[in-house]
Amino acid sequence: MTLPAVDWAQPWLAPYRAHGETAAEATRHTSVAAALQAAKPASVPDFMRQDSLPAGQAYEAHIFQTRTVPTRDNLHDFFNGLVWLAFPQAKRRLNELQAAEIDRTGIGATRGPLRDALTLFDENGAVFDAPPALWKALVARDWPTLFVTQRALWSEARLLVFGHALLEKLVSPRKAATAHVLLPLPDADRSTALDDAALAQSLDPQRLAQKPFVPLPVLGIPGWCADNVSAEYYDDPKVFRPRP
Repeated sequence: MTLPAVDWAQPWLAPYRAHGETAAEATRHTSVAAALQAAKPASVPDFMRQDSLPAGQAYEAHIFQTRTVPTRDNLHDFFNGLVWLAFPQAKRRLNELQAAEIDRTGIGATRGPLRDALTLFDENGAVFDAPPALWKALVARDWPTLFVTQRALWSEARLLVFGHALLEKLVSPRKAATAHVLLPLPDADRSTALDDAALAQSLDPQRLAQKPFVPLPVLGIPGWCADNVSAEYYDDPKVFRPRP
């Protein structure tokens, strides 16, 4: 199969570009699962075609039990695989917590607060390393301060788009694309904010069940969209919503 074209020069793809370009080219001749499998180190679970998932078997439980990731031939699963390659410890921690909840409560009509939070972060999550002034403005949803008044501080900030569904959406960027940013622990070390091991250690189930996330429209980030050089870009209450 051939995946849709991806612009690997986009800043949100920087953590994934090294594996992504090669694997995307490989999908011209093979499955997404095989392309990811060829790129993976031993520390990452194997990638198998979706038909490796037995009927009735929960996806997360299957990964935990077999160390294989069922993978379809589409962009969504392709980006999921790239996040596994770049952040295997954090992905493994999410999977362990999902599998433990499935074992504890089974599969029902609703996931429950912890599995909801795990899924939200896995699909649309992000991690932010920034000076305190930017964090304060983000939590307050003070968009003029975050993106205009304190714009120069973004040279000291980094945002990691972790969620594979959000990465998929950003292949065709839309202004409303929004990440759910994981709030840092009170004693978090900025120098390791985007480190795989540190991120995995921060994924505490009791804390996650409280959904410690704040929304961030990612195309507001300086350098992530040419149009946002104008302050008027942020005068859009449908995207840059005030805090309720």
